[in-house]
Amino acid sequence: MPGIPEPEEFGAEARRWLAGAARPRPAEGEWGSGPDSAAVFENWTEEQEREHTARTQEWERTRYDQGWGALNWAAEYGGRGLPAYYEQLYRAEEAAFDVPHRTEIFPVTQHLVAPAIGIWGTEEQKERWLRPMLRTDELACQLFSETEAGSDLAAVRTRAVRDGDHWVLDGHKVWTSGARVATWGVAVCRTDPEARKHAGITVFLVRMDAPGVSVRPIRQMTGGASFNEVYLDGVLVSDADRLGPVGEGWRVTLSVLAAERLDSGGLGLDNADRALELARHLPRPLTGAERVRAADLYVRTLVQRLIGLRVTAALVAGREPGAEASVGKLYATETMRRTSDLVAELLGPSLVADTGEWGSYSWTEHLLGAPGYSIAGGTDEIQHNIVAERVLGLPKEPVR
Repeated sequence: MPGIPEPEEFGAEARRWLAGAARPRPAEGEWGSGPDSAAVFENWTEEQEREHTARTQEWERTRYDQGWGALNWAAEYGGRGLPAYYEQLYRAEEAAFDVPHRTEIFPVTQHLVAPAIGIWGTEEQKERWLRPMLRTDELACQLFSETEAGSDLAAVRTRAVRDGDHWVLDGHKVWTSGARVATWGVAVCRTDPEARKHAGITVFLVRMDAPGVSVRPIRQMTGGASFNEVYLDGVLVSDADRLGPVGEGWRVTLSVLAAERLDSGGLGLDNADRALELARHLPRPLTGAERVRAADLYVRTLVQRLIGLRVTAALVAGREPGAEASVGKLYATETMRRTSDLVAELLGPSLVADTGEWGSYSWTEHLLGAPGYSIAGGTDEIQHNIVAERVLGLPKEPVR
């Protein structure tokens, strides 16, 4: 294709730019040295989250300004018009350099919310939001889940009532990552309580510093608070901040959810690899059961990476991955569970007793955090429904 570099040429170009913009990542030291963390979710204070977010924004802005951000977007939005999988090629090169770790708010903003605006936004909204979000001058979080709705996002109860050129929002959202540092929240609201469940829903972009918006951290089992609950109490939102047609919010929401599942396939692989290293360096011979469990996890990491390649292949072929993304999400959460099982068997009591030994007690962060991914990004039950209906052709659940 004219104007599109070959992957090898692109990779070499990326390495040259990265070498001038960032320091190479230090080689990992001997087993038992270096950072001792197996955390799935960050356990920062608000101040730590804001400091890390600011450092990451500085790097993302450098990328964007130098032509290495928004790679698959058109030039009018600061991009280079490359196929979507070139972002993955770039990330593979960037992994060798010491750049800030991208917390969840960044892929949510750049890979979920911005594309949804690109699909559903008016020209004025695209002009207003896309460049600032792709450059990370503005960050966006998801105001989707609710306690009463459980995993059924179409059962949202947060109300939006029209008042002239504005809407008044009232409701409660939970499990919102990045709410403390986000500029905008993408809120799924019910605008017609009389319509059937998947109708009568509308999506709005809400200023997170607007009067009536309250953010409260949710304490996790690990002791940290990387999630939040968000209260919307009489929040006034301009109709100019509505994304998509009134009553068509379910379709808008699906655009975001599809992108979210595409972004989930690599979950847990770093910790799975680390658990296998733990098995190799255990100061005793593995039992037969431990060898079987370690071999199973090793095979799973290979298969999970192959699933990721299938998703990439779909993008290369110019089609939107469907069930592959759901299969990848399901497989990733199961890999995380089996990582927990292997580590628990290898470490035994030293897993729960902090003796100060490197690579032992720190694994509690993984064991306590991993179950959250059976819910985050679409519950396992929802992913099973997608595979059952779209791949196996089983009948859909009855509409209530």
